[in-house]
Amino acid sequence: MMRDHETVPYSLPDLSDGERIARAEAMRDRLKLRRSCRYFADTPVPRAIIEAAIEAAGSAPNGANHQPWHFAAISTPETKRAIRDAAEAEEREFYAGKAGPQWLKALGPLGTDADKPFLETAPWLVVVFAQRKGGIEEDGETQNYYVSESVGIACGLLLATLHEAGLATLTHTPSPMGFLRAICGRPDHEKPAMIVVVGHPAKDASVPAHALDKKPLSRIASWL
Repeated sequence: MMRDHETVPYSLPDLSDGERIARAEAMRDRLKLRRSCRYFADTPVPRAIIEAAIEAAGSAPNGANHQPWHFAAISTPETKRAIRDAAEAEEREFYAGKAGPQWLKALGPLGTDADKPFLETAPWLVVVFAQRKGGIEEDGETQNYYVSESVGIACGLLLATLHEAGLATLTHTPSPMGFLRAICGRPDHEKPAMIVVVGHPAKDASVPAHALDKKPLSRIASWL
């Protein structure tokens, strides 16, 4: 096949169908144990784990290979405190009525409120930014494509890798999130997408029973 651009060989492990099924089912079973944790210990987590997870996220498929993301990994107490203060200010408005009664009712079974101590307790916060412009050279001008889709996939790989490493995670999305750009020193063309809280669960950590209510395969897939 003739191509007008440079290529490199594509390869995958040589597996039998049985081995592929076993791998897929094993990965499924491990990922089904992932839960959003809101109770963290302050036990340190090696930076090497965070680096590996971010590199995994950076391998995600994305529009035109522009890789429109930036991951700000935060461990300093002062910065975590600043993020908590700003996030809780937004959350207080959210729970005071900004969210609306229907949204607040939906959150009821999860037991969430405006207090976010995990933003300080957990050893790492990874703030994910979506780069609306920049291209692969990050020049701040080149248009990026499918930014939301690309960043969403990258966040999924980040969470999966951290879970595989045996760490607890939580995605936190205060609204609005513009304060994260200022705290993390990121440019105006980057939009905060989420905070990923990372660490070991507290000894008495629990999750809402409601979180275990997952739709079965028959409701989330169709076969045509």
